[in-house]
Amino acid sequence: MAANDKPLVWLHGEIRTPPMSLNARLEAGWLLRRLQKHESLGMPHSRPMPSIGARVHELRIRDADANWRIIYRIDPDAIVLAAVFSKTTRSTPSLQIDSSRARLKRHDQT
Repeated sequence: MAANDKPLVWLHGEIRTPPMSLNARLEAGWLLRRLQKHESLGMPHSRPMPSIGARVHELRIRDADANWRIIYRIDPDAIVLAAVFSKTTRSTPSLQIDSSRARLKRHDQT
């Protein structure tokens, strides 16, 4: 990691094979690395999630058997990862939205 790269702060979840395929795990790592290097990602890789909070986004990773999502927030000093989950419906489940919001709030209080 270069001196000006942002570290990843994991609040919940992990990226593993399995359940992700090797290709999905590599894509997730590549996208996270781009974020660490201060790159701005847009569709189809990332979309804003203002329902969770300011600067919160959803990484979108297609896998052979699942669509993976990583909820993250871009802080001035880090990329904060609030959730990693397999998405099975068109909309983001309210449980994931609520739990990500709560994790980020707890993180801000520490």
